[in-house]
Amino acid sequence: MSQAHDEHESPIKTPKQLILAVIFAFVVPIFAIVLLVKNVGSESRAGAGADALSAEATAARIQPVGAVNIKLEGGPLKSGEDVFKGQCTACHTAGLAGAPKFGDAAAWGPRVGKGYEALLTSALKGKGAMGAQGGGDFSDVEIGRAVVYMANAGGAKFEEPKAAAAPADAASK
Repeated sequence: MSQAHDEHESPIKTPKQLILAVIFAFVVPIFAIVLLVKNVGSESRAGAGADALSAEATAARIQPVGAVNIKLEGGPLKSGEDVFKGQCTACHTAGLAGAPKFGDAAAWGPRVGKGYEALLTSALKGKGAMGAQGGGDFSDVEIGRAVVYMANAGGAKFEEPKAAAAPADAASK
């Protein structure tokens, strides 16, 4: 009853075939993985954040937060009318937010009665809905000229402020 054991057969019969089988067992899967990665990585994506590394997106992320504006002092002073047109006309022409209308003597009367200094202080520091004008695009003297321009149109007789005199040179004594 003992039957002879059949010999086991394999497709690999020589050591050379064994070495080739081992090499192909490693190389073929690696080659397939490389092709898949290359195929997946070469697509352009349209989802959120897909352009995060583009030149435009990088420039937008590193743009300056603020800017420095240098305002040179000196030069000719702007007239009251020019300052009014550049800074004050938006509210004082239409009478917005309780601002006295330009040329309305009834609205300007009580304000003129307080004097030029009170009006200038209100313009420079702000009052009610009006923001502070001092330190803006115009000098304090130019804001003062605009105050005189508006107040005089409303019935005042204020004198327009002049530029401050240059400080005397100490060496010229």
